[in-house]
Amino acid sequence: MADSRMSLQPASPSVTLLEKRHYNKALRDLLRRIRDANSQLEITDEHIDDEVCPVQDSYTYLYTETDVSLPSHLISNSCSEPSFVMSGSAAIKQTKRKPQNTSLRSPNVFPSEVHDIYEELSEIYQKLQQERMSQQEYSLQLKRREQSLLEKEEMLLKHQATLSKIKDVEGIVHEKLRIMKAQYDVEVKQLSDALKEKIKENKRLKSSFDTLKEMNDTLKKQLNEVSEQNKKLESQARKVQSRLENLQRKQSFLTVQKSKEIAQIVQLPKPQNVEKKPVSIKPKGPGVSSAHPHSSVRHRLDQAVKVFNNIQVYKLVTILMDWLSESESNRGRDNSLPMDKLPTNYLQEKSAKVLPVIVEQFQWMPLVNSKLHYSFMRFSYWTLRQLDNRTQSTLTSTIRRLGEETFKGVIYHPGEESVLEDKPRSVAFFKSNNFPLRFISTLVILKTVTQVDYLAQALDSLCMDLKSDEGRSLFLEFQAVPVVVDLLHVSNRGLISSILDILLQLSMETRFLQPFLESCSTESFFCTCATLLKDSKIDVPILEKLSIVLQKLSKVR
Repeated sequence: MADSRMSLQPASPSVTLLEKRHYNKALRDLLRRIRDANSQLEITDEHIDDEVCPVQDSYTYLYTETDVSLPSHLISNSCSEPSFVMSGSAAIKQTKRKPQNTSLRSPNVFPSEVHDIYEELSEIYQKLQQERMSQQEYSLQLKRREQSLLEKEEMLLKHQATLSKIKDVEGIVHEKLRIMKAQYDVEVKQLSDALKEKIKENKRLKSSFDTLKEMNDTLKKQLNEVSEQNKKLESQARKVQSRLENLQRKQSFLTVQKSKEIAQIVQLPKPQNVEKKPVSIKPKGPGVSSAHPHSSVRHRLDQAVKVFNNIQVYKLVTILMDWLSESESNRGRDNSLPMDKLPTNYLQEKSAKVLPVIVEQFQWMPLVNSKLHYSFMRFSYWTLRQLDNRTQSTLTSTIRRLGEETFKGVIYHPGEESVLEDKPRSVAFFKSNNFPLRFISTLVILKTVTQVDYLAQALDSLCMDLKSDEGRSLFLEFQAVPVVVDLLHVSNRGLISSILDILLQLSMETRFLQPFLESCSTESFFCTCATLLKDSKIDVPILEKLSIVLQKLSKVR
């Protein structure tokens, strides 16, 4: 800014004060000499005045023009030289007006000093011209600056007008924003109310949907239940059909047997060891005649002979059952024995045919010698072992009846027409005092029964029997490990602890430990254990028992 301001200032005068004084002195001398010359030339005062006045006018004009163009600090300098300027101008004009007089008297009027003064005055004039030019340039710069300032002022005024307009527009915008905000608030309120209504409607729809979903789930459950009932009814229908076929076979068998017994009764004499009781025959009504008084006695004799003959049949069947059971037991213990070249499902078909007959023989067990009960139950057990799952599904009712008869026992009630017995006779299998019979009956129950209470009692009885060496020997003889492992499922949570107790009893350090561990080393056993270990709801004590059994199994080479 300082440089720009300095550039706008005029150039400082090149003539110093001392020079000005010297010039003034020279000018005064020149004026004095000119006056002397004028007096010598006899110039009148009027003529001198006429010459001086124009000079003064021209000086005044020059001074005015210079004063206008010069700055304030040069005015004093210009004003201090009126005589010099006037003398120079007068001399010039006098020279022009009176060339003859000047030329005539130049040797006396213009000496060398005057010439020097003239040159100096010329230089001063040139300097003044330069100063004047600089002043003009400075004036132009000032004008330009003034013009720029005017433009800036005009621009500033425009900016102020623009700002005022902007302020007005800002007020209008603020007003519009306020109106828009009010409209926005109103719209937001309306949308909020609409959103609340939509939310309420959605809640109603959701509740309706949940209700429909619950109804759908209920209908699905009902459909599943109906489907399960349908499946159960279909399975029951198949079971009833198989039962009907069994009954038909039984009926045909009984018919043939009855015809044979009738033929034998005709040929056999009366048994001598049958004690007859007096029979009182009472008429049943006034319209009933007693034309055949020996018919009831004949019927009682037929029943006694039937029982007698049935006992003989059981003796023969007992021998066959013992033979088959022992052969099956030996074949199970020694897998190296050659197998008969029979069809794959031969034993299953035969077992499925003989099992209903076995179940029907339970009603005669009270009349049979108790020594035959063990053979009968052992044959029943090995028959059940021959059946696979598909065959068992078709004989479910027969198998269930076999288990119930074994668990509850059989009671024989003699009829009013019986001539041999008056008292009812019973036989117990599961609750028998005979240890082998009770043990094999327990295995039959575990193989056939599905009721949890029956299974729990059977497992407790088996656990007590396994405390003795005889029980462990029978357990291994009858290959009962698969029977127990089949019950070791997550669905039977209440029985898992009892089953593991049985396995722990057999895992004790006895002479039966190695055969037991070998019988447990099967794929089904380890799959069952893996399923139990994967269950997250199983109890810790059960896991501890299972880990003990698996630890024992890890020692098998």
